[in-house]
Amino acid sequence: MAVKIFIRRTVPQDKARKMIPLFRQMRASAATQSGYITGETLRSMDNPEEFMVISTWQSSEDWDKWLKSEDRNKVQSQIDDLLGGETHYEIFHYGFSE
Repeated sequence: MAVKIFIRRTVPQDKARKMIPLFRQMRASAATQSGYITGETLRSMDNPEEFMVISTWQSSEDWDKWLKSEDRNKVQSQIDDLLGGETHYEIFHYGFSE
């Protein structure tokens, strides 16, 4: 069953320029992973430091493989170092099934 992943990050405005290439690198790498369907990055109009990445995967197992992958974790560690904070993830599936 397809799932949507919501990733929320707070990016201080003085670090946004350095984050953009990391966002692009993460998306490009994710797009080559088995089970990846699509993704988008949104920036809050109310708080320009808030970013939401929404990705769609064929299954939670596909997402979990990507979450634990070496490629992803290399970029994620750069993001964590730059932001000095934690990235928050939420996973949702479609509909009312269990």
